Amino acid sequence: MSRLPLLLVLISTCWAEHHSNNSILEHDRTIFIKENGHRLHVEAAQTKVISYRGGNATLPCRYIRDPFSTGPQKIRIKWTKLTSDYLKEIDVFVAMGHHRRSYGNYHGRVFLQEGGENDASVVITDITLDDYGKYKCEVIEGLEDGVVIVSLDLQGVVFPYFPRMGRYNMNFNEAQMSCQDQDAQIASFDQLYDAWRAGLDWCNAGWLSDGSVQYPITAPREPCGGKNTVAGVRNYGYRDKDKSRYDVFCFTSNFKGRFYYLIYPNKLTYDEALQACHSDGAQIAKVGQMYAAWKLLGYDRCDAGWLADGSVRYPISRPRRRCSPNEATVRFVGFPDKKHKLYGVYCFKPYN
Repeated sequence: MSRLPLLLVLISTCWAEHHSNNSILEHDRTIFIKENGHRLHVEAAQTKVISYRGGNATLPCRYIRDPFSTGPQKIRIKWTKLTSDYLKEIDVFVAMGHHRRSYGNYHGRVFLQEGGENDASVVITDITLDDYGKYKCEVIEGLEDGVVIVSLDLQGVVFPYFPRMGRYNMNFNEAQMSCQDQDAQIASFDQLYDAWRAGLDWCNAGWLSDGSVQYPITAPREPCGGKNTVAGVRNYGYRDKDKSRYDVFCFTSNFKGRFYYLIYPNKLTYDEALQACHSDGAQIAKVGQMYAAWKLLGYDRCDAGWLADGSVRYPISRPRRRCSPNEATVRFVGFPDKKHKLYGVYCFKPYN
C-alpha cells in the first residue's frame, strides 16, 4: 500500500503596507495580490480640487508598486484631460525619468509636484477657464498600468446670455463664441446644477458644454414647465449643434484687474462710452466681468451702464428700493439704440 504524496500549492502571496492617510481600506492597509492581480495601484488623496482663474492647483495622484515585482522598471506618468462628452482625451503632461513634457495650452504651466518617490501629482499654474474639467492620471510600468480620475473645479458664477439679435438665436458654436466674447466659457451641467442649488432661476433654455439644452427652475410656474412640477434643472436633451438655436449659460471666474463704474460729467452714447474708458486707460467692461465683480467681489452700483456687447446692465448686491427691491442680481436694461440712448459706462482695467 502506497501513501499518496501530499502536495501543498501556494495559490497567492500577499503583502501589506501600512498607510496612515488611507481611510478607505479596511484595517488601514493596501493589499497586493501577486498572482492574477495588478502589481501597480494608482490612487488620489482627493478626487475633486477647487481653485480659481489665475490661481494654482495640485491634482493628486500616487502609485504603489508591488514589492514582489521583478527588477526595477521605468515608470511613465501621463496626464490627459477628458473632453466634456468624454469621447476624447487631450494630452496635458508626460514624464518618464528625467524627461518631462507639457502640451498645447498647458505648455510651461504644468509640473510634477515631486512630493515623494511614488508621487505622480501635477501642479497647474496660472489656471484658465479652459482648465476646468476632469483629468486622468495614468501610471505605466512595463505591461502594468493604473488610472485615477481627478476633477478640477473653479470658483465662479454661471449667468444666462443672449445677444442683441434676441433670444433663441444661437447654434452651439455661436453660443460658445458668445461666452468667450464676454470673458467667460460655456457652462457645464455640473456648474449649472450648482448654480441652481444656489438659487439660479431662469425660464429660457440654453446650451451647455456637452451639447445639451437645459434651464434651471427654483420656482415652478406655468410658462416654465408647469406650475405643479417640481423644481429642478429642466432638460431638453441633446440638440442639433448646427441647426438648433437657443440661448446659452456661461461661466466665469476671478479676474486680474479692476472693474469699475466710470464717473463722468454726463451720460454717453455707446461710442462715447468706448472712448471714455479708453481715455481712462481702460476698456469697456464685458458681461462676464460684471457678473464676476458682482458675485465674487460683492460689487454694487445702482447706475445703468454700457457694456462691451452693447447691452446696458447694473449689479446689485444689496437689494433696495428703486434698484432691485427683492433680490441681489445683475439687472438687465436691454440693448438700447447705441446712438441715441444715453447711459453711464462700466470699465475694466487689467493688471499688468
